[in-house]
Amino acid sequence: VQLVESGGGLVQPGGSLRLSCAASGFTFSTYVMNWYRQAPGQERELVATINSAGDTVTYADSVKGRFTISRDNAKNTVYLQMNSLKPEDTAMYYCSFYGRYRRYWGQGTQVTVSS
Repeated sequence: VQLVESGGGLVQPGGSLRLSCAASGFTFSTYVMNWYRQAPGQERELVATINSAGDTVTYADSVKGRFTISRDNAKNTVYLQMNSLKPEDTAMYYCSFYGRYRRYWGQGTQVTVSS
């Protein structure tokens, strides 16, 4: 199982980023996928969830209306479009799913929102 995030970086407040997570080693199209984030000194937070078909999504209140999760099952990839970014969105972002026995995590991609 492998999850590889990309797309993070430094962006000014109000800017946008699109994160990608390329999955391999499991039947991606059958699993619910999540994006989490963790800021320094804080607990890991669930940001967004998408079901296997991609037609049901949920968001943390802190990102609702600004972030959009989506997936392409043909490409084994899940995305997180982040708009109107705020300094408090600064964190390491991880994609994740709960497999048969445990939760799997990618290595993360850093998002820094600063002027």
